[in-house]
Amino acid sequence: MHKQELEAQADRIEMVLHQYKAQAQVTGGTVTPRWIQFLLQTGPGVKVNRIEALSREIALALGVTDARVTLQHGQVRIDVPRRDPQPVKLLELMDRLTASRLPFGTAVLGVADDGAPLLVRLPSPDVGHILIAGTTGSGKTALLQAIIASLAVAHRRSQLQLILIDPKGYSFAALRDLPQLLHPIVSQPDRAIDLLGEMTALLDRRAATALLDRRAATARPEPCVVIAIDELADLTQTSGAQVIDRVGRLVQRGREANIHVIAATQKPSSAVIGPLVKANFPVRLVGRVVSSEDARVAAGIGGTGAERLSGRGDFLAISNLGTLRFQAAYVPREDLEQLVQRVRS
Repeated sequence: MHKQELEAQADRIEMVLHQYKAQAQVTGGTVTPRWIQFLLQTGPGVKVNRIEALSREIALALGVTDARVTLQHGQVRIDVPRRDPQPVKLLELMDRLTASRLPFGTAVLGVADDGAPLLVRLPSPDVGHILIAGTTGSGKTALLQAIIASLAVAHRRSQLQLILIDPKGYSFAALRDLPQLLHPIVSQPDRAIDLLGEMTALLDRRAATALLDRRAATARPEPCVVIAIDELADLTQTSGAQVIDRVGRLVQRGREANIHVIAATQKPSSAVIGPLVKANFPVRLVGRVVSSEDARVAAGIGGTGAERLSGRGDFLAISNLGTLRFQAAYVPREDLEQLVQRVRS
């Protein structure tokens, strides 16, 4: 974006605040792929909720659909959408991260709202399993693809192995040749039930092995197994109690056995997945959803505003560290094919 345009927007923000007697000055900001962030220095006696109440007037003055007011490190910040939003391409983002080398079990999510790469480490005690929720157009499946692809690029088969369950039959099609796949991609519900049963059996074997190792004071490294499920709610509706029971066992005990579940759903209703996800998915990645109730179930907490997200990769990451807005990485079809070939070679 041009400096003159940013300065003009800053002037408009100050004008609106002055007009409504909420004196503040724009002191700086950041341009991210999706957002422009303006930092404000408020005048004496001006409270944050006063500026929050003017978010619609600020958006109208800037000619944008939304203006989000937050408090960051004691300073007021206003986020407004860019007129020319830029995609966060996974391969370009990973090239920026190569020099630092990602820790084992780390996946790339995208770019945080401060412009920094956002990562998640599956073996961390605070992670273990991830739930991704979002309606059509939220970017949910694209984010799931990017997570799988980033894990495949950073790990050999001896380190990490993948199980992909795809009830729609096309979400993971471009990933079918990844060498880390333990089984061909599964789309049939009955085969998904069988495969989840095999994974719970693996869980039991690893638990028994770990017990023997502790008694013998030895340790046998096991490859990380990541089970990615697209449209979890559809799978539970078609396959019922067996899926809920087996996925439930995996998310309850899997992290200790280095088995991790990443599940995505378009329908995060409490009636469908409430009993399964409650307390078992410490990290929630929530895109635009239909209602505040769906947002509450998907996030595990209320008041996130996920129903007001703009879609197309606009996500919230909810964990024990709090709530963070980010732009999800994605892999264009041609990049995905290139990535698979790179991993295979």
